[in-house]
Amino acid sequence: MSLLDVDGLVKEFGGLRALDDLSVSVESGELVGVMGPNGAGKTTFFNCVSGVVDPDGGRVTFDSDDVTGDAPESLAQAGMVRTFQLTRELETMTVRDNVRLAATDQPGERTIPALARTDAMEQRERAVRERADELIEAFELDHLADEYSSNLSGGQRKLLELARALMLDPALLLLDEPFAGVNPTLTNDIADRIRDLNDEGMTVVVIEHELEALTELVDRLVVLQQGSLLVEGDPETVLSDERVIDAYLGE
Repeated sequence: MSLLDVDGLVKEFGGLRALDDLSVSVESGELVGVMGPNGAGKTTFFNCVSGVVDPDGGRVTFDSDDVTGDAPESLAQAGMVRTFQLTRELETMTVRDNVRLAATDQPGERTIPALARTDAMEQRERAVRERADELIEAFELDHLADEYSSNLSGGQRKLLELARALMLDPALLLLDEPFAGVNPTLTNDIADRIRDLNDEGMTVVVIEHELEALTELVDRLVVLQQGSLLVEGDPETVLSDERVIDAYLGE
């Protein structure tokens, strides 16, 4: 079975069908791009898969388990993590604290261990600090570690959100427009980071409007139109498909 199976997904908003019997599968280790014109249902697809909204029909299977309608935090703990088109960093916290915040199983968040300062708590906090610092350095944010995240550029915020997502060590990473509002230099940097993660074995699905960056990055493209699957395949084949040209790229 695929790592992610979406079967017959349906979502309506006030009578408007945003997803219409959508079925998509993602194999373990794949790097997949999702594209389509505005209103095609790309972010709604991510929202239903990641538990942000409940689908009205269909089923989502992750790692052989039916997770349809499961809460985002449950899915994150199970290994499915997503980022958002608009970054959601905590602006009054530093870069370092933003990354640390994502770590799970922190005994210091519970009253008794926090007051007792148990060995287990201190060991876990030390591991969280070390992992956060590793990610901050890997994403070249170490010179900004003590800077409030509100002072970061758009591209730096994208890197911060990606680093924070990796604190959860996901098996499946869903990225919603990681290149949006990012200058070309940082776009290339983010693309390199995504490619490296995939080369290390992480399964990644990317929604993106920046077609050149997306097609150079992914191994397979999934094209949505009006909430349904239009076509899927390798980037060269998909971009030369007349249905894609008509629906998305224009004449």
